[in-house]
Amino acid sequence: MDIKLSQCFIAVDDHDKALAFYRDVLGLEVRNDVGFEGMRWVTVGSPSQPDVQIVLEPPLADPNASAADRQAVAELLAKGMLRGVIFTTDDCDAAFERIRAGGGEVLQEPVDQPYGVRDCAFRDPSGNMIRFTQPRTG
Repeated sequence: MDIKLSQCFIAVDDHDKALAFYRDVLGLEVRNDVGFEGMRWVTVGSPSQPDVQIVLEPPLADPNASAADRQAVAELLAKGMLRGVIFTTDDCDAAFERIRAGGGEVLQEPVDQPYGVRDCAFRDPSGNMIRFTQPRTG
């Protein structure tokens, strides 16, 4: 049995700001942009991974959710409490400089971790933590 990741989801509160980050700063390509019942889903992905998609979705993508649930999820998103993603790169320091120059909110400058990677972290425009890791050699 062969199992592969196809899609993952990141909650965003402003798709245009999210696109400016994920497309313009990170260099991901837009693969789909769909609206339905007042909500929007934008699918992005790395050109080097055509079979993996990241869906930028509303914080609570359920048209039947209560106002209280929508508020609770919006508050968690604003605090950065929802999970983001971890990207792998062959040059953590160059990725860091590019993202910082593009206005990314720095959470952690590049550092060698004891578990074998060099990594850095940012918040996206919605508050999600996005990490960039580079496996260390030798």
